[in-house]
Amino acid sequence: MTPELTALTLAALLQVIQFALYAIPANMELTPGYTMSARDREPSRALSERTARLGRAFDNHFQGLILFAIAAIVIHTTGQSGTFTALCAWVYLIARIAYIPAYAYGWTPARSFIWFAGFLATFFMLLAALI
Repeated sequence: MTPELTALTLAALLQVIQFALYAIPANMELTPGYTMSARDREPSRALSERTARLGRAFDNHFQGLILFAIAAIVIHTTGQSGTFTALCAWVYLIARIAYIPAYAYGWTPARSFIWFAGFLATFFMLLAALI
């Protein structure tokens, strides 16, 4: 397996971990009665600030994961894996790991810089695939 696909697999597992980091406190705060319902109405209480942030970080990773998956798969299937693309893949993964506490604890502007590092790493992988 190429380093890019390894990083992609780990990023997908990170998404599973992020789901748990968000879902467990959300279920405790909103109660299973609401979270297991059809959710045809708004919850009777709001999520705590940190839990809501964990939910937004979870959603944000889905968005970044789509582009990263495209980059990793294109690099792998075209046989262009190399030191540069592997480094980009690991930068993406490390940035996504760091993004969770940065978002959860409201580290501004660090959160935006961390997000941008992951986005830039993905962008560079896509460019590398074209060169």
